[in-house]
Amino acid sequence: MFHILLLCALLLQAGSQTAPKPAIENDRVVVWDVTDSLAVQPFDALVVSRSGNAVFVPRGTAPKITERSIVIVLKDHPVAPIENTSGYPPGFPRPGAKKVLENDRVIVWDYTWVPGVPTPMHFHDKDVVAFFLEDGDLKSTTPDGQDTVNAYTAGTVKFNARNRTHTETLVRGTQRGIITELK
Repeated sequence: MFHILLLCALLLQAGSQTAPKPAIENDRVVVWDVTDSLAVQPFDALVVSRSGNAVFVPRGTAPKITERSIVIVLKDHPVAPIENTSGYPPGFPRPGAKKVLENDRVIVWDYTWVPGVPTPMHFHDKDVVAFFLEDGDLKSTTPDGQDTVNAYTAGTVKFNARNRTHTETLVRGTQRGIITELK
């Protein structure tokens, strides 16, 4: 009888634990904030570390995690290319941006904003996952002059849909991001 009670208690405890939730989940990606290795993934993935390194992990391979990182699981949900009719250059490449990795699924950029210096007005033709590595506020300004200030702390991850035109200005703190464009 004791064994049955113990088994019931263990099952109840296991059932009450909540499973971890992704930082982002949509049609294109699932993003996990991790400190430990993950199981083999059924999709291609990208591991982006807090130090700014990015490693592509093909489907069927377990991502190796050596420090706190995000894992961007790339779902098989292609989108049709979007034409840039804005008259502005694409978001990337841009002055000061360093290409970290490119393949048929993603382009990864490392970019540090300069306080008070706006990026050129640009058009995003690709969905992006932005991983912010520092604490700083970015002001986004659209071509019609609408401003929005977004506060980001180190470790913030954000999904931005394509078909956006804006400029960005660092208005507080410092900010560096690893920007993953989804092809």
